[in-house]
Amino acid sequence: MTRPGPDTYDDEEDRVSERLTIGEFSRVTHLSIRTLRRYHEQDLLVPAEVDPATGYRYYAPAQVRPALTIKRFRDLDLPLADLRRFLQAESAGGGEAGRAAAQQVVASHLRRLEDRLGRTQRAVEALRELLDPAAERTVGVEVLPPQRVLAVSLDVPHGADLSWYDAAMRDLDAAAGRRPVLPPGGRYEHELFTEGHGRATVYLPAEAPLPPDAPATVREVHLPERTAAVATHAGPHDDLDLTYAAVGSFAARYGLRPQNLVEEVYLVGPRDTGRPDRWRTLVAWLITPGTGRSPASSTVPPEP
Repeated sequence: MTRPGPDTYDDEEDRVSERLTIGEFSRVTHLSIRTLRRYHEQDLLVPAEVDPATGYRYYAPAQVRPALTIKRFRDLDLPLADLRRFLQAESAGGGEAGRAAAQQVVASHLRRLEDRLGRTQRAVEALRELLDPAAERTVGVEVLPPQRVLAVSLDVPHGADLSWYDAAMRDLDAAAGRRPVLPPGGRYEHELFTEGHGRATVYLPAEAPLPPDAPATVREVHLPERTAAVATHAGPHDDLDLTYAAVGSFAARYGLRPQNLVEEVYLVGPRDTGRPDRWRTLVAWLITPGTGRSPASSTVPPEP
């Protein structure tokens, strides 16, 4: 019978000394044993060895860094599917291609986190405004002049995203041929907001006639002179509802009879700058001329 030599014993001792029980690995990483078992079940962190007789899990010291990386990603709510893609790219050893794939997963999620942080910050700012009795948005009554525009009108279905607006603007840009001097706008039935579906008209001011090769969705429209309670919304559209609330409350307070349309004019928007904090949107709550009392000669009643 051949007995194992000293080198065999040394290799076995090295292998045993380099593996950590799940309890030891938990102490090293500050990840609970329950979490490590869950990572194994989710195929995120597979132990270096599982004893076939006892089912005990053993980990290698080299797995400490990946374990903490997984924890950070889960703390940041990286979806499991994306985390698996990242780990597969990292472990594939595919050189530049593998690193690029892993970096793409991280970059995409960081953008999502930045967007979420921005929305949270804006929600906090809006809440502070709502909780401040002295905070109010400036609203007045204006007469919007008649305009000749190129327009796309459509019925927005329930549950639709904003792709309908993007498609309308593409058709309008194609028809206009060059960027108009005046900003674009939109006219929306109140049902679009109260019911989640309704009629919308997106327009671009244009002096030139509609070209014969314009998209079939585009038509010429002459907007009449119209009277509205107006306010200019500053910044991104996350809290546009506060400006709507201001103009709607203003109209009700002064007995200004609303029409079934609200108009938005995108004075400065994504077409002009990539910085949402610089956006400016005119919100015009269209009213019937000659109704109500003049805000200039009336005192705004106190809030109840």
